[in-house]
Amino acid sequence: MVGTNQTNVTSDTKGNSAGGAKGHTYWVIPDGYIPPDSSGALESHESICVLNTGTEDAELEITIFFEDRDPLEQVSARVPGRRTKHIRTASLQANGESIPLGVPYAITVSSNVPIIVQYSRLDTTQPELALMSVVAFPIA
Repeated sequence: MVGTNQTNVTSDTKGNSAGGAKGHTYWVIPDGYIPPDSSGALESHESICVLNTGTEDAELEITIFFEDRDPLEQVSARVPGRRTKHIRTASLQANGESIPLGVPYAITVSSNVPIIVQYSRLDTTQPELALMSVVAFPIA
């Protein structure tokens, strides 16, 4: 059976689309927080992990939302076709602003082609470090 998904990309019932792309075009990560402290040899950080299974490059637009300020908008990234990219959230910038350490935030990731998004946090604020990794929530 062949149909059209919400991204207007022709796909079959297994989520396969033109060019072999799998996934969705809009993802939400509601829980972001870059720990302000690190201990030991590893640095606390968070990453948006993107998998592009298709042949076409994924052009991403990332928006960072905060509790008490306007969002950082139109943050761009590219993931080549049939590749993965791990984007450290501390490296994201818009208009010279970046995500402050120790401040809660949320992320949306929009793509021109279907992608798969995972979110990871390494918290090394204690000697017993913690690694959290979750698949983001797909909207479209």
